[in-house]
Amino acid sequence: MNPPSTLARQILELFDSLGSERLDLHAIFELIGGHRPEQQSAILEEVDRMVVQDWLLPAGGGDFFLRTELGRLAIADRKQVTLLTRKGCHLCEVARARVEPVLAELGAQLRLVDVDSDPVLHERYTEDVPVIFAGPVEVSRHRADLESLRRAILGPAGST
Repeated sequence: MNPPSTLARQILELFDSLGSERLDLHAIFELIGGHRPEQQSAILEEVDRMVVQDWLLPAGGGDFFLRTELGRLAIADRKQVTLLTRKGCHLCEVARARVEPVLAELGAQLRLVDVDSDPVLHERYTEDVPVIFAGPVEVSRHRADLESLRRAILGPAGST
């Protein structure tokens, strides 16, 4: 996953700062500072790129957008670990049981996301669950690679 540009990060973070599931372009313009036509044009271009990357989805027609799980992952901290799973997946249950002690030891948080609840995730990962991310970094598929998970959470040279 490519890191977001500064503008993309600002847009993605608006969803959290406002506690909103969806935002419209007018709110984005107002809160990002897009009062001049060239600023609004830059925001529109960035939103278009984010839709192509599956970080945003058009929602409800008009100028409204939803941030996808991939959009959340793009700005997640490495101590925010996401486990893509699905109901009835035995391998997912095993992966969760294996990663939870590592996360507790390293002070990281676990977020469980059902791939069947998100059309983008379903399309990309339906045959690959469980999938583990540490922040935006995919750590492993099909099984829990605990050593890779530790390295991803700790970052360069074991820093936190």
